[in-house]
Amino acid sequence: MERLSKYLHRNEAGLWLTENERNHLRISYHLKSVIFEKISRFQHVMIADSYDFGKMLVLDGVVQTTSLDGYIYNEIIAHVPLSLHPHPRNVLVIGGGDCGVAGELCKYREVEQITMVEIDELVVHACKTYLPEISGGMDEKRVKFIYADGVEYVKEVHNRFDVIIIDSSDPVGPAKQLFEPGFYRNVHSALKDDGIMVCQSQSPIFHKDIMRQTYFNIRSLFPHVRLYTSVVPTYPGGIWSFTLGSKKPIASGLKHPFDKPAQYVNDEILRSCFHLPQFIKNELKATSDALT
Repeated sequence: MERLSKYLHRNEAGLWLTENERNHLRISYHLKSVIFEKISRFQHVMIADSYDFGKMLVLDGVVQTTSLDGYIYNEIIAHVPLSLHPHPRNVLVIGGGDCGVAGELCKYREVEQITMVEIDELVVHACKTYLPEISGGMDEKRVKFIYADGVEYVKEVHNRFDVIIIDSSDPVGPAKQLFEPGFYRNVHSALKDDGIMVCQSQSPIFHKDIMRQTYFNIRSLFPHVRLYTSVVPTYPGGIWSFTLGSKKPIASGLKHPFDKPAQYVNDEILRSCFHLPQFIKNELKATSDALT
């Protein structure tokens, strides 16, 4: 008899992955096959091939990225801070085990080193082997892999990085500490005097509390904070938020026209992503009022 992990089930239509998003919402994906599946020291790691989203990385039963739309998330979290920083030479990525963000950063000739701190080496191995649609394109001469806890790593570095990108999964399991105030304080310290950081701050539809708390934590440390959004079809609610903190004033326009090869990001997207729906503005105003 076929043995399936607890995240999979089979019925008359075939093999399914069901993601338990919250108490009253489940999302099911019809799978062609499971390409890779293994339990690491930290989590259950799976690469599956789905009918609608193509190959996908699944951690503890939650879809992280897919070959259909993973480029949207990777491009928007990487190119916004890199387009705003005047001289991004030394970049730190915390998380990002699918290597998609590192691949986007490699498109910048001025970036001299990309340090990628990922707690789970198995995720990197699985994605580089079975998900090249996301992980391919890296100039590995410039990418330094460190398999360690990003929370502990930033405690030991000061005034080193121009840009820090926190590409975390949801705030559960190994990623929970990547949303806590002490971690953001250490990120602030690890940045140079003109440094910029950005993190994903969850769905403004389903995870307003996490978005607000993330904005609050970063706003309490950085004098210049902006929240921006993008639509990522894989993620529940579709619209996804990102919070950017900067030690120096954030430029009102791009430092130069965007000229990197991309499928989603262009000049118009980079300018418009900071234009927020009114309901998000209301949430951020309430959060800002709490700081005063």
